[in-house]
Amino acid sequence: MTDAAWEQLSNQAVAGAGLLYFLALIAHLVEWSALRRLPVEKAERQPVAAGAVGSRGAGSSAATDQTAGATGEDLDGARGRSAMFGRLGLLLTILACAVHGVSMLSRGLAADPNRVPWGNMYEFTLSGTFFITLIFLVVRQRLRLAWMAPIVVGTVTTLLMIDVIWLHEEVAPLTEALYSPWLVIHVVSAIIATAAFTLGGLLSVLYLVKERRPGGTTGYLARVPEPVVLDRISYRLHAFAFPVWTFAVLITGPIWAHEAWSRYWNWDPKEVWAFITWVVYAAYLHARATAGWRGRNAAYLALLGTATLWFNFIGINFFSTSSQHSYAAPAVVERVEALQASAPPGVTPAVPLRL
Repeated sequence: MTDAAWEQLSNQAVAGAGLLYFLALIAHLVEWSALRRLPVEKAERQPVAAGAVGSRGAGSSAATDQTAGATGEDLDGARGRSAMFGRLGLLLTILACAVHGVSMLSRGLAADPNRVPWGNMYEFTLSGTFFITLIFLVVRQRLRLAWMAPIVVGTVTTLLMIDVIWLHEEVAPLTEALYSPWLVIHVVSAIIATAAFTLGGLLSVLYLVKERRPGGTTGYLARVPEPVVLDRISYRLHAFAFPVWTFAVLITGPIWAHEAWSRYWNWDPKEVWAFITWVVYAAYLHARATAGWRGRNAAYLALLGTATLWFNFIGINFFSTSSQHSYAAPAVVERVEALQASAPPGVTPAVPLRL
């Protein structure tokens, strides 16, 4: 296949993945719409920590009152529709993730020479959303996160739409500084950590919502786990992502910077904000381990970390004029050409990275 054919395949696969994600979202919304009439069964509740209120208790009578007017056939039909659309949503999400992966792989094969698909902001977002879905599917059964499907799929669909509409760029060769094996190591670890941190941030938002509105015995919030369970799952995701982010920011990043710029640390805005993100998440984990922070305070601190993470990704890339890490392709090309034109003979200028 030619490079143009690979690029066309990538664009078609992105469109196909977006359609499949949208259909999966519709299926999950229908699933939860059917569940609105049904009380939460005891088996559906997540296990909670000792002492937490997680059993049905007095809620059973309320559930009985709410469904008293419904016949057994109606309830069985609602359960059947919910189960069917839940399985359909999961199948569509798996297919969407597979097609999403094809779009990412073919994007790299479309370049000459072939490269990893992380050369600009469009490609990083394409990869980041893929890993959000992949991590969710991997931990879905283990952490019993089926109830989170509409939120994850909706988030990925929205980000992918933004990526295609506003961030899309034509395939182009990487700058010289990006031809390094450290690109793969550094960016893969950063993407995986970003995806896990994002899932943890979504759980922190759900914690705050669930705490304020515990929900009754029917509907979506009733099937969201108790706040103590949300807090614990969020902590586990953050505890997984933090060492991966540490590896990306404090180990592979400086090594690659030294290889590209002959310095381990340049006080680049993106480097500084990546370190600020690391400090916030370190404070989050330290506070939970030593100060016993749980619940609302931990959720707020986790969301602060999510805010710094995404500001580093979006704010620095779009608004910084001094960062050597930039995704703004036209600006990067102009700066590279200007640096190369003004450099003395035999001197290689410090080329801005696009990561």
